Order: sequence, then structure tokens, then C-alpha cells
Amino acid sequence: MDLRFEEDPDEEPDEPAEPAYPDGARSAAAGLVPAVGLPSRDWEFSTKVITVAQVADGSTLVKVLHDAASDGWDLAGVIDGGDKRVILLRRPKRSTRETRRVGFAPPKQT
Repeated sequence: MDLRFEEDPDEEPDEPAEPAYPDGARSAAAGLVPAVGLPSRDWEFSTKVITVAQVADGSTLVKVLHDAASDGWDLAGVIDGGDKRVILLRRPKRSTRETRRVGFAPPKQT
């Protein structure tokens, strides 16, 4: 048994709503873009100064970056300072309420 639904000829067709903007471009694009907040773009920066010889020795730069990464720092750039290099590090700003990033809170003492 095949059920078919037909449109009622007496009903008026739904008319599309008029766009809020004359060209309709903004209203069409607004429906396609999800409304979410932008990610935080606040950074804190740190610098480390090392010599050109330390960059070239193959271990000092690696150690500096490894130590910084363990604290959550990422390499943002290297700035030429003549006979020295400035290692620019960055990490997202931590909120003042955020005291622990992972794990469970210790039990409360009563």
C-alpha cells in the first residue's frame, strides 16, 4: 500500500522572508556561520638569551626549548641580536581561577 501526500491547492504557498539587508548577502551568510565565541588569543611571553655558539653547539638550544616546553611554553620566534639570539617563547594566559590543569583536587581537610 503506497501512501502519497499531495499539497492542498487551497493553501497559499509560504513566501520567503524578505532579507534584512537589500542584497541579502549578510543574512544568507549569517545562517551558515555558527555562532560561537572566539578562542582566547591572550598570550604571555618569555625570552631566553643565548649566544650564537650555544645555538650552533646542538645541545644548549635543545635543552632550553625542552625545559620551556615542560612549563607549557612554545617557541614563537628567534630574534637576531648581533652576537646573541633571543628565543621568544609564548603560552596561553592562564586564568587566575585555574590553579590545577590536570588531575584531581586533593581531598578537603575537615
